Amino acid sequence: MRKGTYESAILINAALDDQQIEAILTKVKDFIVNNGGQVREFENWGRKRLAYPVEKSKIGYYAIYRFDAPSDIVAKLERTYSLDEQILRFITLKLNSDALEQLEKNKTLSNTLKEELAPETIEKVETEEAENNNEDNGN
Repeated sequence: MRKGTYESAILINAALDDQQIEAILTKVKDFIVNNGGQVREFENWGRKRLAYPVEKSKIGYYAIYRFDAPSDIVAKLERTYSLDEQILRFITLKLNSDALEQLEKNKTLSNTLKEELAPETIEKVETEEAENNNEDNGN
């Protein structure tokens, strides 16, 4: 069985409490591992406002898994997503070598910027952005 690297993004109903969301996140991770996969990276984006209502929800909870697994896992994983009523939307992509290379570059760049910028500089930039947003909003 051929293995590949995949990225799976899920949108969970944000009306759930944190323990219920954690249970869903753990269930997905366990499913990947129990079906021969290995989670490379997990991004927890948390609650975000949606661009448009999804199943009458204006806020969703986003999580992204990047994992190595056999190719047959995708159909099983998406079937599990479909059966869970609390998972509002999902998408699973196969990552090619170019995508993996770009992810590594982004991670390296992000870490370098964090190390190079002094905490005072980061705070100053955030303050300026907040002031600009207030001006844009007419405040």
